[in-house]
Amino acid sequence: MRIIAGDWRGRRLPVPDLPGLRPSGDRSRETLFNWLQGHMRGAACVDLFAGTGVLGLEAVSRGAASAVLVEKARQAAVQLRTSIEMLNADEQSRNVTVVEADALQWLKSQPPASFDLVFIDPPFGQGLAEAALQELQRGQHLKPGGLVYLEMARSETLPPLAANWELLKEQTLGEVKMYLLRAIS
Repeated sequence: MRIIAGDWRGRRLPVPDLPGLRPSGDRSRETLFNWLQGHMRGAACVDLFAGTGVLGLEAVSRGAASAVLVEKARQAAVQLRTSIEMLNADEQSRNVTVVEADALQWLKSQPPASFDLVFIDPPFGQGLAEAALQELQRGQHLKPGGLVYLEMARSETLPPLAANWELLKEQTLGEVKMYLLRAIS
């Protein structure tokens, strides 16, 4: 797994061998970050279900102000901390933090309007994408105009969106559906 662009372009990240861990591939990340051009600079990001942390770390590499990497699996969280150290991306230098917690429970504890950009790329087939999106809508955790990247299995359907949300982009790549959503104020 490598970071595609920005300050850490070409840097490789280790991938722990864990059930359900399915890192976003280069092609889908390239598409995603093309969609996000113009939205990265200074963004406060959260990578729910972080896994390798590649989405949050790619965002910081490309100019996001901060990223919180939320990961429940201890082995993956340990690997995230190692990757952050390897990139010299700790809180003091780049404001990247790892939270070892259940992503849905952690999200419920966050105040409204906390984030500019949220990445939701959970293990497939467990209803986690829908649950995370519902909590974001319920808790109004996005700043007005904030964006959500949602990645789901091709066989899954986009959950219903609240009236103050809009679908900006969608694409299917192989077995993955990608969505970019915006919170409308």
